[in-house]
Amino acid sequence: MHREIHQWHSPHLDKNMEVAVYGHYGFALLMFPTAAADYLEYERFHVIDSLSRFINSGWVKVFSINSINNESWLNDHMHPRHKAIRHQQFNGYVTEEVIPFIHSKCGGRVQTITTGASFGALHAANTLFRRPDLIDGCIAMSGVYDLKEYTKGYWDEDVYFNSPIDYLPNLNDEGTLAHLRAKSHIHFVSGQGDHEMPSSSVDIGRILSSKGIPHEIDLWGHDVNHDWPWWRRMLPHYLGTKF
Repeated sequence: MHREIHQWHSPHLDKNMEVAVYGHYGFALLMFPTAAADYLEYERFHVIDSLSRFINSGWVKVFSINSINNESWLNDHMHPRHKAIRHQQFNGYVTEEVIPFIHSKCGGRVQTITTGASFGALHAANTLFRRPDLIDGCIAMSGVYDLKEYTKGYWDEDVYFNSPIDYLPNLNDEGTLAHLRAKSHIHFVSGQGDHEMPSSSVDIGRILSSKGIPHEIDLWGHDVNHDWPWWRRMLPHYLGTKF
């Protein structure tokens, strides 16, 4: 499998940020880590191996980025307002640095799908909903789409506009809605076992239905828990059956 590691000093985050790239060709799959993990997490937990047939065949080119969750919502030593600011800086890094990088590595604008598990699923979905002009779909696994679950009671405008369960019901911009209604790859998947919250996917699906946005809510069995063996099955299942 072709593998490259890239890094640059991010002007949005004022730190070096790494990106792991797997494959030569195909549509772009942008991966967000879970919790406070890093850009090699999906490789360490063998998710990349589970996608090898799609990567090696040129079906997909994978871009796995670093997180700064431990510098924002997961950092108990920061003031909540500063956490919100850091979160917004990360959004700018993704849309204004990572997406242009993906285009440069793919020879131009290509279909770009976001994905992630757990906290990464929130980032994947939020990035799509905020910038459907740049992102073409998402595969969100085992996520909670209410940012308030991570803010410990803090609330401001930046929390609101990064919490899909809150801002989507009030989304009335026709341009944004037109972009989202044109998507054919909005997938929310969750188990119903230990530490999963399938109700979060059901809730986001209800909102998307009310807005006329096509999507799929896929709840796996009560034996499917919040863990890597299932995410290693979920992601290749979607790449193999939906793309």
